[in-house]
Amino acid sequence: MLTAAIVTSDTTGSSAQLLATLQQTGLVSSVKQWTIPADRMPEAGDLTADVVLLDLARDPEPFLAFGSHIRRLRPSVRLIACSATSPPNPQLLLDAMRSGVQDFIAKPVVAETLKEVLSRLNQEGYPTNGRPADKLIAVMGSKGGVGATTVAVNLGIQLSMHSRKRAVLLDFARPLGNVHLLLDLHPRFGIRDAVDNLDRLDSHFFGGLLEQHKTKLEVLGGALQPEEWQNIPTAPLDRVVNVAQTGFDVVLADMGSHFSPDLSPVLRSARMILIVVEVNVPSLWALQRRLLALSGLGIDPERVRVIINRWHKGDEDALKSIEKDMKRPPMAYLPNDFRKANTAGNLGAPLMNSENGLASQYRQLADQLVGIGKVGAAKRTGLSNFFSLTPKR
Repeated sequence: MLTAAIVTSDTTGSSAQLLATLQQTGLVSSVKQWTIPADRMPEAGDLTADVVLLDLARDPEPFLAFGSHIRRLRPSVRLIACSATSPPNPQLLLDAMRSGVQDFIAKPVVAETLKEVLSRLNQEGYPTNGRPADKLIAVMGSKGGVGATTVAVNLGIQLSMHSRKRAVLLDFARPLGNVHLLLDLHPRFGIRDAVDNLDRLDSHFFGGLLEQHKTKLEVLGGALQPEEWQNIPTAPLDRVVNVAQTGFDVVLADMGSHFSPDLSPVLRSARMILIVVEVNVPSLWALQRRLLALSGLGIDPERVRVIINRWHKGDEDALKSIEKDMKRPPMAYLPNDFRKANTAGNLGAPLMNSENGLASQYRQLADQLVGIGKVGAAKRTGLSNFFSLTPKR
């Protein structure tokens, strides 16, 4: 991940758009801002940025002088000039080169263009791995009705309340989002508002779209009308995820049971994909197809985990078949406590009581997602090296 800075004279307009674009690339961990005219020039101790964007105004000279000063103090810094004059005239280009500018980008800056420039820095030895912050965990059902949203909600609650992580849950489920119903929330904004405002979607704007649950879990509401997804382009969803990752420890995305290739940017950026299944023929059949489809998108099978929901002892023979087919055991087994789970869902009150067996399983799973707690003594092969939440025999 890169650290970045913006040098600007427009702290509300052009600078805000640059900040939003930087965060949407998913390649920066922090962004600092310097203002022109400057009260003082930065000192060596102030320079922590790997990349500095010069937000050139009508008079570029003070920006170029500022950039030249930065390069003298830290020769390794990458200077990128953002100019409304595109292509730059010969004199501007010459002055910029003398000041140490290495790249020119036209304003308004497009996220894809900036991401391409930042990704190129990886090939030149800058400390970015060219990937987003690896905080995203995508939760999807093998088919509808297996409880993917219930799993996502209760994981989010335990991550926030018990694991003490700043967590956000993005409701990407189609055709309708149900996360708010399980939490008894009434979101004023949602995914449509985020996508419609990409030009100013930074961490501050994103925070204003969220609803906070009493456990401090933050939620970006989903679609409230079935036809909404017809007008929501899926391509910008990964930029929404990138902005979310700049302000949270963990980003959960409830994908519902919907699957299509246009979601591949989001799924590829996830450090983990949790597929929720039940032990019945339709669900297991759909699981096999889902795994094949993810493989077809080029997603590493090691990042895909299977959660058995509503498990009971009579499922053991079928579970052995799953392990044989997948050549690895499921990641976790959530016991079948339909009465408590159904009551909690209907009341919009997630499982939080630590004495509840199902809540306890969610708590253990959440802790292991963030590397807290001990790994159990179950047989460990393949994916169970990471998780060992196995059913009691």
